[in-house]
Amino acid sequence: MNRRRRIYEGKAKILYEGPEPGTLIQHFKDDATAFNNKKHEIIDGKGVLNNRISEFLFLRLAEIGIPTHFIRRMNMREQLIHQVEIIPLEVIVRNIAAGSIAKRLGLEEGAALPRPIIEFCYKADELDDPLVSEDHIAAFGWASPQDLDDIIGLSSRINDYLCGLFRGIGIKLVDFKIEFGRQIKDDMVQVLLADEISPDSCRLWDAATDKKLDKDRFRRDLGGMMDAYREVARRLGIMPESDRPDGSGPVLVKS
Repeated sequence: MNRRRRIYEGKAKILYEGPEPGTLIQHFKDDATAFNNKKHEIIDGKGVLNNRISEFLFLRLAEIGIPTHFIRRMNMREQLIHQVEIIPLEVIVRNIAAGSIAKRLGLEEGAALPRPIIEFCYKADELDDPLVSEDHIAAFGWASPQDLDDIIGLSSRINDYLCGLFRGIGIKLVDFKIEFGRQIKDDMVQVLLADEISPDSCRLWDAATDKKLDKDRFRRDLGGMMDAYREVARRLGIMPESDRPDGSGPVLVKS
């Protein structure tokens, strides 16, 4: 890898200075983390799969008019993206009770929610990304009223589309976490989908068996994390149908 200026390193990705002004290179790491990095392992090949799965989903979302930071995939682990000002919120869209909402509200895990629910967390690792309300967001200026309207509208459209896409390949989209950024375009502030969408940031259950095909396999010590990620990639059509032996790493379909 040529020497490039590192802009930021997170738990699962590194951002490098891009080749052109206003661009960055997003590098997907093999690190698996949970509970705000209290649990951490290196899972060989995870970054490769997340790069391709996220690329696939961002391209599909762009086709329905969702503005995103994605420009193109550069190699097996890296994407060229637009540089954006990240809005310091994690946006969680929930369709089925699981994880923290089940614990907080005493819901049975797996119960369908009355309607999709959008929650917000303030991005601050040192505070364990606390849940916040729209009033908090407005009071502390983390997002403008227009930003928030755009975020809610885009999140609902993303959820509608992804629910249908995953349903078509026999997967329930239980919930997912996304992030947004701001970019100046034609003297206007535009809100764009940023970060990634992958089994790291989604809860994905097999529609017939409720088998977990996401990072909960790591969080809950269920094992088979890479097999689950490969299964998601296979169903999306970005891996060959034939199974790969353990330890061989992912082999992805060229596009």
